[in-house]
Amino acid sequence: MKSSDQGKEVIKKELPLIPKSPGVYRMLNHKGNILYVGKAKNLPNRLKNYVSEKNHIIRTERMLSQTHKIEITTTTNESEALLLEANLIKKFKPKFNILLKDDKSFPFIFIGNKDQWTQITKHRGKKDKEGFYFGPFASVGSANWTIKMLQKVFQLRVCDETTFKNRQRPCILYQIKRCSAPCMGYIEKKEYRNSVDDAIKFISGKSREIQKNLSKQMEEASEKLDFEKASIFRDRIKFLNIIQSSQKINEANLAEADVIAAYKESGITCIQVFFYRSKQNWGNQSYFPKHDPDQGISEVMSSFLMQFYENKSVPKLIILNLDVKDKKLIEQTLSTKENKGILIKIAKKGAKAKVVSLAEKNAKESLNRKLYETNNNKNLFEGISKKFNLKNNISLIEVYDNSHIQGTNSVGAMVTFDEEGFIKKRYRKFNIKIEKNMQDDYGMIKEVLNRRFKRAIQEKENYLTFPDLILIDGGKGQYSVARELLNDLGQHDIPIIAIAKGRLRNSGNETFFYNSREYKFEKNDPTLFFLQRLRDEAHRFAVSSHRLKRSKGISKSLLDQIDGIGTVRKRSLLNHFGSARAVESASLEEIKSVEGVEEKVAKKIYNFFHE
Repeated sequence: MKSSDQGKEVIKKELPLIPKSPGVYRMLNHKGNILYVGKAKNLPNRLKNYVSEKNHIIRTERMLSQTHKIEITTTTNESEALLLEANLIKKFKPKFNILLKDDKSFPFIFIGNKDQWTQITKHRGKKDKEGFYFGPFASVGSANWTIKMLQKVFQLRVCDETTFKNRQRPCILYQIKRCSAPCMGYIEKKEYRNSVDDAIKFISGKSREIQKNLSKQMEEASEKLDFEKASIFRDRIKFLNIIQSSQKINEANLAEADVIAAYKESGITCIQVFFYRSKQNWGNQSYFPKHDPDQGISEVMSSFLMQFYENKSVPKLIILNLDVKDKKLIEQTLSTKENKGILIKIAKKGAKAKVVSLAEKNAKESLNRKLYETNNNKNLFEGISKKFNLKNNISLIEVYDNSHIQGTNSVGAMVTFDEEGFIKKRYRKFNIKIEKNMQDDYGMIKEVLNRRFKRAIQEKENYLTFPDLILIDGGKGQYSVARELLNDLGQHDIPIIAIAKGRLRNSGNETFFYNSREYKFEKNDPTLFFLQRLRDEAHRFAVSSHRLKRSKGISKSLLDQIDGIGTVRKRSLLNHFGSARAVESASLEEIKSVEGVEEKVAKKIYNFFHE
């Protein structure tokens, strides 16, 4: 009896009960976990293939050997089944499906139209505010760069409402000519509204019209001998030219399109997505879907499209570098989802082929970088195993660090690294709850590890999997506490390494502790650099988590954080600076200038933020 016969018998028993309609089927293992999600135009006909075919590919054989149950959901049509399939794959991440990892929402630029002094800002999530949304941008960096350029040209405010309403003097953005200081009334409402309208036109792709208007306004100001105003318009035109040259207006004249190219090598696929909006390139993003090495690139691309657009707005045109399975069905499904016509085009010649060729080139380069990094990381893992004579193979490392100031806002942090790099989704921060641990580094690491591994033991497959190695920022004491705790939890096999800086706290002279022994590296050892990099990332994450917690506490109540700051002084500081964050970035002289804040108290406030 073949191992796959078990799954075939399960399907045979269910076949007579399955209606002849479109729908989605789910293969489940003996624990009830979903192994695979598939869609079909006719469910019984699709499932019969699993029973009748004698020689399945290895992946299907493995899936059928683990199948103990099958579940069915019928739909009214095949398009609905395709959408449901994508939704279930993203929700449950079945091990035998092609999976789009690191899926996230993209930033937009939002310009409101309700406020008289409109703010320009980044936006993620639901578009429930009244105004104009521009995007998506491939990254926060792309959105920030565009906002910065729009500030230089149109001088719109970026500050929040609280800061805007409480300002008593213009901020530094006014001094560097990135804001017209509407908070101080330095610009008339009508003129500011015109700048807002011009910004909307420009980001909508009407740059030539804006440039003509600015040139006209510069000439008018010159004729009136208002050379200061003319120079402002001249600078705006200059910045506008910089934006236009760097935005890479595309040859294909794409007003609203996503250009998607896939490249496969060594059993791994990279999919590159370029976003074109308003005839401008708004950045690109690389994706590496998880799939079996034997799966075809066309199949991977088809699955990617549905998972990628399952929770995102779809442009009118999608340009691909290869044909995909169910192209017409995907077009129809996305059109129904967006309630507009969606066209999927395979670019083979002309300007569009040049654009998709660029995307494919980027996909190839990104994949080559990833293959190099993955191979390099494997070598570094081997270097650790060899240096410390570890018995188990390493493919996943967790790194721990703590951060606090005199026992306040104590936070523990965990970062994770595997063969592909840092896994941001596995980063965790732990607010220290036990009071006696808040000033005790040993107590903090003990509490953090206890909470992390106890939960993993209790929840098993519903929480983070165990690492192959734990790295702790600390010395012999931290190592002993961590080892004792994990032993008490029955996790004797997980190795722990502690990394301590030298007496002068200088990088490169670290001492490592493992199994009652001390280890040192040569200063140019790549494995040492790698361990330092892991330690530094954990430290960065711990410090940023601590600062975030502290800033939240400050915004709630300065009185709880700084001795001698009562309600009256707190109000004076907020009225003067606009926000707690602005107080943090203020100089000592600026704090001293606040009414009711004498020099002694000003020093206390300044030292609190800068110690």
